[in-house]
Amino acid sequence: MMVGVCRAFVLVWSPIFSHRLPPPDGIDIKKHHVKKGNRTAPKSEDPYLLLLVKLYRFLARRTDSPFNKTILHRLFLSKTNRPPLSLSRIVKETDSAPDRDSKIIVTIGTVTDDVRLLEVPKLSIAALRFTTAAKERILKAGGEVLTLDQLALRAPTGSNTILLRGKRTAREAVKHFGMGPHKHKKPYTTSKGRKFERARGRRKSRGFKV
Repeated sequence: MMVGVCRAFVLVWSPIFSHRLPPPDGIDIKKHHVKKGNRTAPKSEDPYLLLLVKLYRFLARRTDSPFNKTILHRLFLSKTNRPPLSLSRIVKETDSAPDRDSKIIVTIGTVTDDVRLLEVPKLSIAALRFTTAAKERILKAGGEVLTLDQLALRAPTGSNTILLRGKRTAREAVKHFGMGPHKHKKPYTTSKGRKFERARGRRKSRGFKV
């Protein structure tokens, strides 16, 4: 009888003393509760974006192509991490690409127009969205405007494509980051004029009088 009670005591109370036991293999002790920062789904609730995520989850899982994994990851990103790409930048970046006319240019973001670009060549572009002017110019040049679900049917493994993305640090806000003395960053000023944050050296234009 006494043996049975002792055995019951050990069975009931053993979890309390389990923290004294050495940890099982595979647990990182120093960073046990640190979460990964990478997104595993988009924060947006846009139903069309969620359908694209569903499609590229399937393609990333069922194909060996790293292209589909890259597209899926970029669909998760925030808007600031999906910067726009202008037509002039697309032309510049793909200018040296061999046989560009037969390839599809892919960007996970917005394709915008650039009035400084006088002639738009024939291009096939797949993107999340296009501005009205950019779409008109691409179609007028005899090119193609594709959505990402059309791209999945055309190139399910990403073959014969050129993957591009815009510059993330081109935003106006980035110019102000890290503001401080001798940092050469753009200050937040009330206005840009004679009276606002101008160095007052020994010059008449800066109000210096002898």
